[in-house]
Amino acid sequence: MKKFSPLIFLASLGAGGITIIPFAFLNYAFDHPKGLVKYVDIAHGNLPIFQEILFRFLEVSMIVFVAIHLALSIVFFVKLIKWLKTKESSDFIADPLRNTAILAPFISIVMTMNVGIGPIRFFIPQMAGNLQSMMLPALIVWLLIGYFLMVTEIKLLKTSFIKSFDISKIHFGWLLHSFALAMYTVTGTGIAALAANADIANLAAFVSFIFGSMGVLLLLVKIVTVFKTNLAADGLPEKHLIPGFLIVIPIVTLYAISLFRIGHYLEHQFGAHLVAYYPIVTAVAFAFEIWYLIFGLSLMSDYLKDDFKKTYTVTQWGLVCPVVAFGVLGSFVYKFFVQSQVLYYAIIVVLVIAILLFFNLLKKLISCSNGSKKYHMCD
Repeated sequence: MKKFSPLIFLASLGAGGITIIPFAFLNYAFDHPKGLVKYVDIAHGNLPIFQEILFRFLEVSMIVFVAIHLALSIVFFVKLIKWLKTKESSDFIADPLRNTAILAPFISIVMTMNVGIGPIRFFIPQMAGNLQSMMLPALIVWLLIGYFLMVTEIKLLKTSFIKSFDISKIHFGWLLHSFALAMYTVTGTGIAALAANADIANLAAFVSFIFGSMGVLLLLVKIVTVFKTNLAADGLPEKHLIPGFLIVIPIVTLYAISLFRIGHYLEHQFGAHLVAYYPIVTAVAFAFEIWYLIFGLSLMSDYLKDDFKKTYTVTQWGLVCPVVAFGVLGSFVYKFFVQSQVLYYAIIVVLVIAILLFFNLLKKLISCSNGSKKYHMCD
């Protein structure tokens, strides 16, 4: 697209997220030795035919979307660097109603770390068998990203406080603040839970508390403000903002997984016994997401039936993240709350939906980039 928006990183984020669904499924819905699941843990050739086909599908999905995620990340970062040198970017960042979009690249790059520790490590024996050797480099990279994320967050919040704007026009896109902080937190708590070295684990946990507490506060403040604004408004917001309704789902998922991982950290480093804690954290968050998803889809029903098919906007990529989040958290619930066959197959269906949605949006993006007039809006 000639007109660049940082929100396009939601596409690379979505691709990265899709790789996490099959990884989480294999890690939590398949019996394997202690630790994160590895390719060698799966006895291909000795599995029932259906399971063999299913697992091959999951593995191919991971490989394909890891490649897409990395390719899109490289392309978008090249465009981002060029865009940041323009006056347009300065005006964009100075606008409190739009500037939260600059956080999308942070969410995507932190997702890349999760893709590395999860799906990529799954296939590479040298990484799979040396997880602990990855902890210190991962911590250093994570802390470096955190520095720039915090500087950006403070700058955006300062702009919101000192620059007047029409608060009645705020929308669910404002929750990208919490989304970015939640993604950063879930990665840090992952390091804290996995690291055998107490210094690495403790530092990762403490920094996660800093970013996590900031994200929770902003989530509470912003979601109350956004709901108040939407309830006071006459009708739904502008059509290109409607996909943002469901952004709450990935945020809740990330904080639920963060709490889950903090439980593992407390067990490993302090000898805590939290057997009942894991099903409560995962099931309560998943229960919330079920009713919120129903509510969000009911609000979006007309948009999905009519406008979604006819238009392309960069905000539509935000629809992939809730689907991914629902599937990932579903794997946790399957492992720690109820091992229902309905849930087992529902996760696979969710993965298929995420893949189809992603390729539908990618087709529209390519069509609009080539100057097609097929869609009423190409933005």
